[in-house]
Amino acid sequence: MNETSHSTIVSVTDEQGRSLPCYVEHQFEMNGVEYAVLLPVNIPVDLVTWSGDDESEDEDADLATEEEIDQVFETAKAVLAEQDLLLQRTALTLTVVGEIPELDQAIEALNETDSDEDEEELLCLANFYEGEQEYGLYVPIDPMLVLARINAEAKPELLTDAELDELEPLLPSIESLIAERLFNGLE
Repeated sequence: MNETSHSTIVSVTDEQGRSLPCYVEHQFEMNGVEYAVLLPVNIPVDLVTWSGDDESEDEDADLATEEEIDQVFETAKAVLAEQDLLLQRTALTLTVVGEIPELDQAIEALNETDSDEDEEELLCLANFYEGEQEYGLYVPIDPMLVLARINAEAKPELLTDAELDELEPLLPSIESLIAERLFNGLE
């Protein structure tokens, strides 16, 4: 997924001090501020909780909260270790290091379909239980892009909510430009 040629790797750090190494995909300036669009070096993963009643077949999936991740991280890490994958607690998202052959196939299948749906495609890595609660670890097929501000020391910083709100109208065009570059690099 992230195997295109990149020359610059930077790290962004969250408020908890966790870092996320990323490739610099694109840089631009707006209103005198330099920004960068970053792509995580390792594979982003969503931890999902499943809920529903035993009587119905409908289950709802929600992203796990920080507290839930804290509670089950070691179990999730052990589950993925069985697949020779290393789960990491990084800034903004969990990431996985290792080979996921099904991911390349899922990306190819997504590129071959002309789907205009806004539904996010996910690849299931594993499901597990912690007590009575079911969890799933999923890789989003679409690349995760991180928008960062470049500070005076030429280092990327995560944006504030206000900055994200200001840039939000530009995000679809930035994402489509970067996604096009990424998917063309996979061909």
